[in-house]
Amino acid sequence: MPPPPPLQAADAQHDHPAQVSLPPVTQPVGVVSERLPWRHTFISLKVRNFRIFAIGHFIAVVALWMQRIAQDWLVLQLSGSVTAVGVTVALQFLPSLLIGPWGGMMADRFAKRKILMLCQCAAAVLAATLASLALTQRIEVWHVYTIALALGLVTVLDQPARQVFVNELVGPAYLRNAISVNSTIFQLGGLIGPAVAGVLLSAVGAGWAFAANAVACCSTLTMLLVLRRDELHLTLPAAKRKGMLREGLRYALAKPTIYWPWLMAGFVAVFAMSLPVLLAAFADHVYHAGAGGYGLLNSLVALGALAGAITSARRRQLRLRPVVLGAGMYGLMLCLAAAAPSKEWFGAAMVLAGFWCLMFLTAANQLVQVSANMGIRGRVMSLYIMVLIGGQAIGGPLMGWLAEHLDPRTAILVSGGVPALAAAAVAVVLARRGELTLKVDLKDRRRLLRIAPA
Repeated sequence: MPPPPPLQAADAQHDHPAQVSLPPVTQPVGVVSERLPWRHTFISLKVRNFRIFAIGHFIAVVALWMQRIAQDWLVLQLSGSVTAVGVTVALQFLPSLLIGPWGGMMADRFAKRKILMLCQCAAAVLAATLASLALTQRIEVWHVYTIALALGLVTVLDQPARQVFVNELVGPAYLRNAISVNSTIFQLGGLIGPAVAGVLLSAVGAGWAFAANAVACCSTLTMLLVLRRDELHLTLPAAKRKGMLREGLRYALAKPTIYWPWLMAGFVAVFAMSLPVLLAAFADHVYHAGAGGYGLLNSLVALGALAGAITSARRRQLRLRPVVLGAGMYGLMLCLAAAAPSKEWFGAAMVLAGFWCLMFLTAANQLVQVSANMGIRGRVMSLYIMVLIGGQAIGGPLMGWLAEHLDPRTAILVSGGVPALAAAAVAVVLARRGELTLKVDLKDRRRLLRIAPA
């Protein structure tokens, strides 16, 4: 299939040269404008380097989910406090909130592959340390806190470089598809990892889950080493100069296709992205399902998210509407979960929540990446990640406190209600700016409701 034409409109329509100083080296990014056949749903895997990277990424994600579930459950068992689980989440994401843009600047200035290799080495050491402490029965809550904070510092460098490195693996033609493939891999790992972690926690304890993550980091490092450098779509590094971070911020604020997803990501991150904290409360305090039940609930979320990732790979157009709709529906599903009369209905709500969460995340990620020129993309993505991941540093303790001092159902109602209301407000603002209205067409069953010019 020939590469699609480059996306000119995203840069031409929303850039304001008088307000934003663009870096000297930029290039447009291509998009797929036609509907792909089903056999091309994951067409980016045809690229050898990306295929190798995807295999390593899948192994790493399964192990990372195992560590995340084992870490949260271990803290809950050691402390008996859901708030303590939220604190662990906060410490892991706090560095992204405080110094996230610095990581994006590093991604623009240095080779992304080398940054990722360095981060995998550091993550392997941290996971091995956690495993050693757990297996020797010497682990305490403060050990988990310290390693979570250190892992957060690694994430500051890893995430912006990983986001931009995808473009170097596949080039502009398959970038959108590669983003969806990455999301699918993450959610497939999220489906398998929690289930495996639940079994390990019940059978042998958390230590072996941490050890598995250390081994997985080494496998990812190996995959990075065997990539063919001559097949990478390398971009020239940005030269160091004053005001690089301010430049990235001005650029993001000047483009509606970056600003609005950024704003919605803030509401979702603070209130709705700390779902594992709430699921720990439901598994332990509401349904008394133990570690296995906690892993199962996370797997149900991942099952829905996997379906959402595959669906997003079929998306033809990049628009703001799917971003706002995905955030609103995700919040609504969490509100429905709060009213679920049984564990079975709650699990069904989690599947739907996972689906809409991924529809939002992939739509926002794709729109932000494609809207940002290559020379500044690292900084733009670091700002997006700062909001998405850093927001969880605030939301983790907040949701944990609500679940512990009120009750888990009230906490998940707040978790979903705020993003749903925010999405509704943003939809009204965008509709007024675009002079759009919601129309009902009873004659067309396929488009019963549609948005059209007023």
